[in-house]
Amino acid sequence: MIKKILIANRGEIACRVIKTAKKMGIATVAVYSDADANALHVKMADEAVHIGPAPSSQSYIVIDKILEAIQKTGADAVHPGYGFLSENAAFAQALEKAGVVFIGPPVGAIEAMGDKITSKKLAAKAGVSTVPGHMGLIEDADEAVKIASQIGYPVMIKASAGGGGKGMRIAFNEAEAREGFQSSKNEAKSSFGDDRIFIEKFVTQPRHIEIQVLGDKHGTILYLGERECSIQRRNQKVIEEAPSPFLDEATRHAMGEQAVALARAVGYHSAGTVEFIVDGERNFYFLEMNTRLQVEHPVTELVTGIDLVEQMIRVASGEKLSLAQGDVKLNGWAIESRLYAEDPYRNFLPSIGRLTRYRPPGEGAQDSGTVIRNDTGVFEGGEISMYYDPMIAKLCSWGKDRETAIDAMGEALDRFEVEGIGHNLPFLSAVMQHERFRSGRLTTGFIAEEFPEGFSGIEPDETAARKLSAIAAIVNQRLQSRAVEISGTIGNHRRIVGHDWVVSFGAFRHGISVETVADGTAVRFEDGMALTIDTGWRPGQSLGLFTVAGEVIAAKVDLAGAAVRLRWRGMDILARVRSPRVAELALLMPEKLPPDTSKLLLCPMPGVITGISVGEGEEVEAGQALATVEAMKMENILRAEKRGRVVRVAAKPGDSLAVDEVILEFE
Repeated sequence: MIKKILIANRGEIACRVIKTAKKMGIATVAVYSDADANALHVKMADEAVHIGPAPSSQSYIVIDKILEAIQKTGADAVHPGYGFLSENAAFAQALEKAGVVFIGPPVGAIEAMGDKITSKKLAAKAGVSTVPGHMGLIEDADEAVKIASQIGYPVMIKASAGGGGKGMRIAFNEAEAREGFQSSKNEAKSSFGDDRIFIEKFVTQPRHIEIQVLGDKHGTILYLGERECSIQRRNQKVIEEAPSPFLDEATRHAMGEQAVALARAVGYHSAGTVEFIVDGERNFYFLEMNTRLQVEHPVTELVTGIDLVEQMIRVASGEKLSLAQGDVKLNGWAIESRLYAEDPYRNFLPSIGRLTRYRPPGEGAQDSGTVIRNDTGVFEGGEISMYYDPMIAKLCSWGKDRETAIDAMGEALDRFEVEGIGHNLPFLSAVMQHERFRSGRLTTGFIAEEFPEGFSGIEPDETAARKLSAIAAIVNQRLQSRAVEISGTIGNHRRIVGHDWVVSFGAFRHGISVETVADGTAVRFEDGMALTIDTGWRPGQSLGLFTVAGEVIAAKVDLAGAAVRLRWRGMDILARVRSPRVAELALLMPEKLPPDTSKLLLCPMPGVITGISVGEGEEVEAGQALATVEAMKMENILRAEKRGRVVRVAAKPGDSLAVDEVILEFE
């Protein structure tokens, strides 16, 4: 058995591997860059080795530095995690030459499946259904446009060595094909050091469903069910679940058998994933094979009870799988939500900074019979760096059926506290409440179709608004009651706490009175409706549990000046609780308008300017590319919203800009 594992990765996956290794009594070694000196995976490991500067190209993906760390610590095995060197055949070969166990598949499988062009040819040869496309290399944008026209739009432009949504674009016309080819090529080169591109047909009404495979070195290969990964944005998975609400048993079996056939064709062992695109008629087409552990592996673990990292370690040690295909059972339902450092209110652009608050919900079995799991690599007070993937955590829920798992996820998201950076918690909460998601009518276009103008929060309906008004009134009442007990808060007269208030936010305005009743507090609305509220919330608590008319609501509570900010289920409101007279006068106040920034191009996120496409005095048209900003390994092209003339270029390539710094100024 392996004695010491070096994890050639960072973040939550490194922490995940360390947990299983410790459970198995195996020592662990972490590697870290300058930016990760105080990272969680460094603290968790038995040993840690510094391997270079913050950029991954100078640290985590430099094979020689990993080999030096192995030699220094005496590790006899390496777990590559996912990303970085996990699918690098040269790395696996270097480990083999050094006599170090690679906890992953054989080199031949990595080479064959890591190259998407080769993998498609092998898949077709193994009898696996494949998507129509051009498997040869494409030299330039003109050739890309020609090939795309032959296949028929829409097409998917993909990096051959890509993964994780990097180097991937969808084109619906010639202009998008030309631009997408160049962007994919640039992204692929910076992320993988390989700018080869191929094009294939983009399947309409597509679902992204993948099969988890697991094999040993003795010829046994199993499939462990599927994962539905259709909720995506920019080709990056956001929410995954197991099993899929769409597959029937026959399709599941057929996909599983084809996945196993492909794995067998390349002599695969260890954990791996075969990804398929499935259309509305349950026709499925091979997409790619990831020869590594996947980000979304926890949902498979939750429904099968199999620790995939443990199995990878045992397989790498030469052990036979203790399971047969008939032993694999799918029990219940699991959901995974990826918590990203991306601001949903700014088109999901990356956000960096310090986690001033990070309080995940309690893990393990819950009173409701559900299970909560949170895989993370961060901690309160830690820094979110611009150099790496923006993932903060992977929150998972398990329930006896899909509806139970979704409800458990919704509650867990409500109780998850993250402050200091922009993050997508409100968006994830909104999806959990979305009727289309709850009904299982998913496609990879879900986000684009349901949030075409981006995410601006969820507007409460009348029922939700009354609940939030009642909570705001109780919060205000307790704040007022505390203020009365503190001398000097208001001088010269005795402070009396009223019972009649007007709560206003957005389009809602509720006249209410707060009354004490036998089972707690009642909030009575001016139309006679009353809601009973019971809560242990006290001033200063950022998360409050409120039982409103028998429903437990976990709401995040903040004070924003004189207003009460409440966040719940993707809703984010600023409630002003005023006395009736003050509320009457407030209606007469003029509304303050935001500053006019229509003549400025502002940096939408912290990042590096990699290109300015226009100069001073130049006329620009609506939709024209103006500048390119790169952050967290993603390239973002900024375009003109309308016709205009550039009067000032305030930034140049190579500049690091903060959010809302000026790039261009227009006439």
